[in-house]
Amino acid sequence: PAVFGGREVDDARLRLEEGRVVAAEAAGGEDYLRSLLELDDGASGVGEIAFGLNYEIDRFTRNILFDEKIGGTMHVALGSAFKELGGVNDSALHWDLVCDLRAEGEVYADGELVWRNGHFLQDPQPARPAERVR
Repeated sequence: PAVFGGREVDDARLRLEEGRVVAAEAAGGEDYLRSLLELDDGASGVGEIAFGLNYEIDRFTRNILFDEKIGGTMHVALGSAFKELGGVNDSALHWDLVCDLRAEGEVYADGELVWRNGHFLQDPQPARPAERVR
């Protein structure tokens, strides 16, 4: 489940267009999900997208600072973006929703498959030859 403010939203499904949530549903807590998306003008905007790459964390803890880093997951933050990293979306909300893509999952960027079953298909930042593990 996604947890925010001590409340849970189960099996949230979001449809995004041009960086904004245009449709949302959930198996549990759907009214709460919708109320958060309507918090302010920026709440339904994407503030962050990131991939979990720490494969030593292998289970959910309900602590977002760990869960968003679980290897094989990705997360999207709804609401405020980090201005110091070039983000422009502004909101009182910053809610990280983690999606487990380890068993089944694909991510496409500009129509190209870049992530499947918890791993990038190519290293997005290849190590220099001297840094490669042999």
